[in-house]
Amino acid sequence: MIYNFNLGIGWASSGVEYAQAYRAKIFRKIGAEAKFIFTDMFSRDNLIDMTRNIGFLDEEIIWLYTFFSDYVPEPVTFTLDDLKATLDGRSYTYEREGNIGRLIFDGQGNFYRVYFTDEKQELVHRVEMVSAGCLIRKDYFTSGRIFSEYYGPLDGKAHLYHRRYFNRDGSVAYEEVIDDDVVMYKFPDRIICSKEELIGYMTSRLQLSSEDIVIIDRATGQAQAILENKGQAKVGVVIHADHFSEGATDEDNILWNNYYEYTFSMNRHIDFYVTATENQRKLLIQQFEKYVGVKPTVYTIPVGSLDELKKPSSPRKSHSAITASRLATEKHVDWLVAAVAEARKDIPDISLDIYGKGAASTDLEAQIKKLGAQDYIHLMGQHNLDDVYIKYQAYFSASTSEGFGLTLMEAVGSGLPIIGFDVRYGNKAFIDDGKNGFRIPYSIGMESTRRQKKLVEAIKKLFIDSDMEAFSEHSYKKAKAYLTSEVESKWKEVVNKK
Repeated sequence: MIYNFNLGIGWASSGVEYAQAYRAKIFRKIGAEAKFIFTDMFSRDNLIDMTRNIGFLDEEIIWLYTFFSDYVPEPVTFTLDDLKATLDGRSYTYEREGNIGRLIFDGQGNFYRVYFTDEKQELVHRVEMVSAGCLIRKDYFTSGRIFSEYYGPLDGKAHLYHRRYFNRDGSVAYEEVIDDDVVMYKFPDRIICSKEELIGYMTSRLQLSSEDIVIIDRATGQAQAILENKGQAKVGVVIHADHFSEGATDEDNILWNNYYEYTFSMNRHIDFYVTATENQRKLLIQQFEKYVGVKPTVYTIPVGSLDELKKPSSPRKSHSAITASRLATEKHVDWLVAAVAEARKDIPDISLDIYGKGAASTDLEAQIKKLGAQDYIHLMGQHNLDDVYIKYQAYFSASTSEGFGLTLMEAVGSGLPIIGFDVRYGNKAFIDDGKNGFRIPYSIGMESTRRQKKLVEAIKKLFIDSDMEAFSEHSYKKAKAYLTSEVESKWKEVVNKK
């Protein structure tokens, strides 16, 4: 069994979660049984809805908090009628607006606020119980009640102080006592005094053997507990981003990325590392030898793959560009918006469609409106892009740090030329400067007007002066190295290595 450890997942997931979903598909294809473990607390949404959203199978998912009960991550099937059946004949009135309902009981300020999975169905995800105007409990459901949270008033707010996790028969599997950031878990046979210790207990309960592999995708707050309890299992660490700070590194010292520092320092307990590009693999080995005095085992395995090369059946829209990412400030999508607006002075029919969701969407919308660019720059939201890239002529990226860049891979798989900055690692892997796009010179602290000028120049050079057909063919040529069959063989080597 291959156990893959992560922290969280969301509706606008990061590249780490998408990389895991790609890996899950590869493992299925090569017949390697795998589980993906999530250790964050999920209360606003049901975990399985989010894992399904990016392609995991339900049976591949383990959630830390249901691991110790006989519940497994599953879709919500608990209904409003099931909830009403627990009311023991209490009289109430019922109202609903959208995906929130209310059961209002006799007495002042006593009601249940019911959160449904969507606005149409009567599937209940959670219920907030309010008495005398104060929140006292929240119940969470899938096929039954999986856990409850208990609240008391403190400083004018509802204060969470306790959770109970249940088995399917309603018995208590274990409890969590909460005092702000301090937690304690009470089991019938033990007391556990931290979440990290809880993760260690779960790892020990997996009863890992030398036939098992543990892959750590996110180490924060859990890597030590995993390593202490992994038994004879092999351990691998996947590097999803730049692994060191260049500005804080000199001939004598290196500053590792804090997300990887612990697993690097524990290299004697790590059987292998995985980087997504060959450039990063070579650099990591070189740095380990120079600064640590050891040579680790490092594999280059793309974090995604292409089932096939996508080719359009109709002409691509002229001078159209796509970008796709989590809409976060570090992706610098606002730089692209400004550059496209400037380039439009020379390319009247240029357009940019922005795919993805995230906290920066509001600011981007305001920027587009301020530039009067609503007719040719569009926020498209979150979509499956499998058959979307082929509608466009080019892919634009303004990210200054990509460990791999799944969207870059998908873009070349659809024959798109790419414009991006000359930064490690994904852009160097996917953009051959002057052959299938342009890598724009970039350095930390680069003056913004100079940066934007270079970006605009690259866009105009691509759309006005370049052989787009030749650039497209070169992207297809590069994409062949990322076909699923190629990635499968690389993971087979790792999984079968004794």
